[in-house]
Amino acid sequence: MSTETLEIVFVSVLFGSAILALLSGFPVAFALGGAAILTAFAASFTGLFDMVLLGSFPSRILDIVLNQTLVAVPLFVFMGTVLERSRIAEELLLTMGQLFGSLRGGLGIAVVIVGALLAASTGIVGATIVTMALISLPAMQRAQYNTALSCGVICASGTLAQLIPPSTVLILLGTTLQNANTQAQLQLGNFFYDPMTVTDLFAGALIPGFVLVAFYVIAILVTAFISPKSCPPVDQPADDDRKLITKILRAMLPPLALILVVLGSILSGLATATESAALGGVGAMILAFLKGGFGLRKLGEASRSAMSISLMIYAILVGATVFSLVFRGLGGEELVTTLLSTIPGDAFGATLFVLGLIFLLGFMIDTFEIIFIVIPIFAPALIVQGVDPLWFGVAVAMVLQTSYLTPPFGFGIFYLQGGAKGTLALNDIYKGVTPFVLIQLAGVGILWIFPGLVSWLPTALGL
Repeated sequence: MSTETLEIVFVSVLFGSAILALLSGFPVAFALGGAAILTAFAASFTGLFDMVLLGSFPSRILDIVLNQTLVAVPLFVFMGTVLERSRIAEELLLTMGQLFGSLRGGLGIAVVIVGALLAASTGIVGATIVTMALISLPAMQRAQYNTALSCGVICASGTLAQLIPPSTVLILLGTTLQNANTQAQLQLGNFFYDPMTVTDLFAGALIPGFVLVAFYVIAILVTAFISPKSCPPVDQPADDDRKLITKILRAMLPPLALILVVLGSILSGLATATESAALGGVGAMILAFLKGGFGLRKLGEASRSAMSISLMIYAILVGATVFSLVFRGLGGEELVTTLLSTIPGDAFGATLFVLGLIFLLGFMIDTFEIIFIVIPIFAPALIVQGVDPLWFGVAVAMVLQTSYLTPPFGFGIFYLQGGAKGTLALNDIYKGVTPFVLIQLAGVGILWIFPGLVSWLPTALGL
């Protein structure tokens, strides 16, 4: 058997065993790491894989631990868990509901706006969807909104936390793409190049995030026009204008101030993503304590929740590091380069193939797994073909949003069902999220047609 055939066989075994382990419910980090080590051990008997390569694993783990950008992940997660328990979101939704509720579809629009503000405050999809489910689902049910529409609006609004910065997904995606870009530039012989940073990705994702919010609002307005009974107006208590303005300012100013401080410090260059994450964590605690009802017990709960989520992310990252190391040792990079070069359409066809693959993988595995597995494998080859890493990163983030909404393993669906305490039928949720999956894919199409939506803000800020 030729070396190339052996490489194809063992790379297929590597991916097949990892996917089988994931589908069986085995913990993600151990599924990736275990499949990689077992495949490497088997391949070593054929002489295809040198086990000495695994000796570099400790240094790679040390690189992860010492990576200053990745320190921002637990800090942003902590900021999100504090805001989740502070009831700031509840007050925000009630106020936005009063502002828009008298319009047909207005409560749905309020949910989208609050979801976008929470996304820019928390950066965590799960926390945003659960919070929105607890607060907005009862209100939408009381207003006699169509159940499927309510589910779709809540889930889709929650996934904005993946695209609108500061986002833990963007941090991990940006770090992975940064490494891929370095690898690609060295392969091209470009030793002096402008590196892509997480700050660039934050700036590039901001306008596409707002475009997606606009698409959601338009979808709700169209639904209200076509089917008025599915999203009726809500009777609101009459408040004079001055009282309503006071309520809006009181509800919106705290989260907006936090967003401006965190994002403003990053985009202006005054602070790195890690420094602004620390600032955001402190700011979230101050807001929570000033609002009242947030004591040491809730702070402890928020800290434990943040630690649990962060450890899960880092464990997956460690497992994916072993996976990538074995993949390269098996000659996988050359196979990927050959595969992408044979796809019709050059860079266009190759990019479409990779984005389509990410979309399909979203039906089976989690966002973090896709980032840590797919991006290190395919991104360097695409960048060598001339694909802009910044544009590719934002497009990937938008496609990855669908992984939270696509059955059977769409985590956003289960977050919503958990927040609703099992009162929702899966059929209603699937029916509700399907139009929003199509909207998100349409958003990727808009980015393809108008790539300036990604590059304009980073260019304007001189990043």
